[in-house]
Amino acid sequence: MKSLSAPRRRPNPLRRSDIPAAVPARRLAGTGSVFGAILDHGPVARSTVARLTGLSPASVTGHVAQLLARGLVRESAETAGPRGLGRPHIPVEIDTGRYLVAGAHIAVAHSTVSLMDLRGRIVAEDRQPHRTTDPHRMLGELAARLPRLTDAHAGGRTVLALGLATGHRVDPVAGVIVEHPQLGWRDVPARDVLSAATGLPVHVDSHSRALARAEQLFGEESTRTSTVLLFVGAVVDAAFATEGAMHRGPRSGAGSVAHLPLGTGGTGGAGEPGRTGEPGEVRAGGGADPCTCGRDGCLQSEVSERAMVRRAAAQGLVVESFRELLDRALAGEPRAVALFRRRARLVGRAAALLLDMFDPEVLVVVEPGAGRMPECLADLRAEVAERSWVCEDPERAVVPSSFTGTVLATAGGAVALGALYADPLGPWPALPAVS
Repeated sequence: MKSLSAPRRRPNPLRRSDIPAAVPARRLAGTGSVFGAILDHGPVARSTVARLTGLSPASVTGHVAQLLARGLVRESAETAGPRGLGRPHIPVEIDTGRYLVAGAHIAVAHSTVSLMDLRGRIVAEDRQPHRTTDPHRMLGELAARLPRLTDAHAGGRTVLALGLATGHRVDPVAGVIVEHPQLGWRDVPARDVLSAATGLPVHVDSHSRALARAEQLFGEESTRTSTVLLFVGAVVDAAFATEGAMHRGPRSGAGSVAHLPLGTGGTGGAGEPGRTGEPGEVRAGGGADPCTCGRDGCLQSEVSERAMVRRAAAQGLVVESFRELLDRALAGEPRAVALFRRRARLVGRAAALLLDMFDPEVLVVVEPGAGRMPECLADLRAEVAERSWVCEDPERAVVPSSFTGTVLATAGGAVALGALYADPLGPWPALPAVS
């Protein structure tokens, strides 16, 4: 039986395939890997960075000097060698006192603007409901919120870049939201619009890929080898990465699992909506509205936030929003808890299929029930155990998001930070130039 808990060296998150072709290979092999090692292990001595990256001590010293010159790292207090012997070491660590990145996430009903430090910690966030669905107006209003957030919370730190994340198909190379059916958007040049409105470098990606990158940079260590991330919210989609390389597909469509058919039957529990007459069985469909594709039983039509609110109403539990339904479940309201447990089992059904398709080291589920209700995570893992042919240990292979509670604020900032850690010596206008 394979073990998912065997100790292993935590690899550097940056891989050659993450970097645009225009970035010199020596930069990836040098400063980027040093920057990643300092993020992982700092405060850390230069000699340790050399051992972690396989670079010579002289090379590490040069790369650290460039990062110091850009203000991305700083020197910590001096420490002595082992047991007081040897030359003193001056460790280096990520400098969180000079720069921030901004993030923006566009959901179906609202948008979130956030500030994040260089270690991936949320400094501030602001969530507002949409006042329009026109893409240019919405992006303009989103950009107008950033200066107010910065003035109130940046504490004198400079914002380096803005990252934008949203659901469905996003082309990060072109900076275009290719398609977002719920918003009615198609081929929206989001990077150009936001760059013109903010004057910042703008990076754009799907929220599932952004959160997978956040896990690799700051979150679940086991995602460094290979991971599938399943995002379940108003939109349902996924991302797949192996050895740090994010798979996007030639049409930026990788991870489009919204219309994954769930089939019929599966494990369930007493008192849940949508049951058949057999004890313990839950049925996909079960009176749900047809999906936008016209079929019954698609993953998104069964487990999305809209589907959850609709099912709550059918059970006589009238709520104003998904958030209110979640609050009811967290407070222990039986019907709300049953709805989230049903959702967890259906998500587990999809997770089992994704585990069998990709056989990743770990599958991260971004879903508030699994993240905040132990019984939901247990139900999800039980469904995986019953259905997956390759997953031998769901307790270790299926994990909740590291960012439960700050998922949307994290997604946008992670897009910008992912670009910075991939190429710290690139054209970042707010950073000092280095030779």
